[in-house]
Amino acid sequence: MKTELAIPSDLKFLVVVEGWLLSSLKAELGNTVGLDWQKTENRLRLVIVEVYSNVVRHAHQDRPEIPVVLRLGLEGSFLSLKVWDEGDGFDLRDYTAPSPSNPQEGGYGWLILHQLMDRVDYQLRGGDGRNCLTLEKDLGLMVDYAKKVET
Repeated sequence: MKTELAIPSDLKFLVVVEGWLLSSLKAELGNTVGLDWQKTENRLRLVIVEVYSNVVRHAHQDRPEIPVVLRLGLEGSFLSLKVWDEGDGFDLRDYTAPSPSNPQEGGYGWLILHQLMDRVDYQLRGGDGRNCLTLEKDLGLMVDYAKKVET
């Protein structure tokens, strides 16, 4: 399954973005989601809120006319989410992870993404001039467990 959403850069559309992601997954996975689905759903909700709000507030700097493009792919239990923006981007070499001994104002979102997803990749200014964030997660344990419960 592959689906794509192009949506204005405006936080009032956050509920639409969340609904698109979670409804698309539920429609595709159907009854294969297991007892852990609520936990997985909450984690994915946190991921999409973090990503979309950062694009709106930082990359597009509250310019709603610039669309955020999201592409969701699901093959078996393997989820892939790509998010394109047209902002200036950021250089990952300048990133310093927050720590208890070094509190800081920003940088927590990047840390959250790495904790909740299996793979996080950021490409600054690709061939089309946009930045692309790729997030991947294997939902296999959840899907496999659900199949065992059904049999």
